[in-house]
Amino acid sequence: MMRSFVRAALVLAALTVAAPAALAQQRPLQTEDPEVIGAGRILVEAGIDYKRDAYFPVSGLRGHLFTVPPMGISVGVSSIAEIQIDGGLYQKLYITGQTDAPFSPLLKLASGSTADVDDLNLGAKIRFLSEAVRRPSMAVRFSTRLPNASNESGLGKDMQDFTASLLVGKTVQSIRVVMNVGMLILGNPTKPAAQDDLLVYSLSVARAISPGGEVVGEFVGRANFANLVTPGAEDRGLLRFGMRYTTAGVRFDGGILLGLTSRDPQIGFTTGFTWVFNAFRVP
Repeated sequence: MMRSFVRAALVLAALTVAAPAALAQQRPLQTEDPEVIGAGRILVEAGIDYKRDAYFPVSGLRGHLFTVPPMGISVGVSSIAEIQIDGGLYQKLYITGQTDAPFSPLLKLASGSTADVDDLNLGAKIRFLSEAVRRPSMAVRFSTRLPNASNESGLGKDMQDFTASLLVGKTVQSIRVVMNVGMLILGNPTKPAAQDDLLVYSLSVARAISPGGEVVGEFVGRANFANLVTPGAEDRGLLRFGMRYTTAGVRFDGGILLGLTSRDPQIGFTTGFTWVFNAFRVP
């Protein structure tokens, strides 16, 4: 993982050279900005995701995964807090390989492929420190992943997960840098009343290249320090970069991801849009 981190840091450092101002980050990145969308506002985002050589350790399936549409809705309930709902309506895996795994006996597969809904994520973000000249903005985020995808499809594990993270963001010399660090609690699908506790972390950078355009990049990873690692709780690492363009209040994006471990997709692509609008008045 150390080589992966150094590689990611070098790429992100290159993005920061001579960078104009950048806005708070969302799609196509995963790193969560501590800034919230604002009271009475709603953010809607959706797109198309493709991951080549995606691997599901609990079911032993490997293949090319499409998700349509990966989407999210965020609701600004106050000037410092928002509620988030994220998930995908449909995902399909074109199977290229299969190995023995804990859920292999449960699989009910069509010929050469499997499909299901994506798991739903429910979260809340609260900013407790606003950004100033000599300090970053800071927030906390809590989220729960619900087990909507079934273990019979091989795309789910019928276990609930929980994440708690600290979000830090700072604009320095017209460069927006955001860091997330926290804990991921994974339900253990192979053992009753057991769980895996992982460290999760990410670092992102955004820079503007025109009045409406931005170049973005990030490194996202997780680490499991247990002596015995449960299938599905392994170390992970992803490098993602892309572009965003905002016009008429709608931001369009596209990105590419590179897996840094054997458990991550070899490569992936995403494209989509984000729309934020005033929806209601908060008393």
